[in-house]
Amino acid sequence: MEKHIAQQTLTLYLSGELDMSNADDLKTLIDRDIDRKRIRTVILDLSAVTFIDSSALGVILGRYKKLLALGGKIQMTNTPPHIYRILSISGLPGIIEFTSDGKEIS
Repeated sequence: MEKHIAQQTLTLYLSGELDMSNADDLKTLIDRDIDRKRIRTVILDLSAVTFIDSSALGVILGRYKKLLALGGKIQMTNTPPHIYRILSISGLPGIIEFTSDGKEIS
């Protein structure tokens, strides 16, 4: 996982499997930067993600709620089709902005 911070935006380049083995680490990393660096926008680049489970979905939803309360937002970008299908079933595209190469997915 790579991260980049610019102003109040945290961009995470995630890869591999996002599951219960690493969901807590992802949560801790994002929360620490929200709290310490006053991050208000989190962008998750999912281009290299191969699998996602319900524990990772819970982390994403929890960060969405935390940022919403702070006046911030979460965005997901470059989501592979098989990952987008899973996220669609969960309803996340209804509340979180999805983009591809900087353009909103319709």
